[in-house]
Amino acid sequence: MPLARIDLVEGKSAEHRRTIGDVVYEAIVSALGAPKDDRFQIITEHPAADLIIDPNYLGIQRTPDCVVIQLTLNAGRTLEKKQAFYKQVADGLHERLGLRREDVFISLVEVVKENWSFGNGEAQYA
Repeated sequence: MPLARIDLVEGKSAEHRRTIGDVVYEAIVSALGAPKDDRFQIITEHPAADLIIDPNYLGIQRTPDCVVIQLTLNAGRTLEKKQAFYKQVADGLHERLGLRREDVFISLVEVVKENWSFGNGEAQYA
């Protein structure tokens, strides 16, 4: 059950934000193997002054349109699956929104299964 937190500069349309969410969800299902309908996303816009992203870190040129995607998910996916996820998201955002691949910043946070509760105050072990 991945939880996606997507942060971007304010001023984008609802359709733009929804497309980002769609691309991330599709990659979660196809590249990471999450079940269909396992969609939990928080998309937040920020004033440009509050989204501080180094424009040149590691020699990658970023613009103010950089999107930050943090995905919390169960531990255990292979490096190949993670790399496929990164690529699918960057390619999908580029193809569908014209977003530069350099402007897609992704962080994965892996947790153990008992760190999830989907409701009812109970831990999830599946």
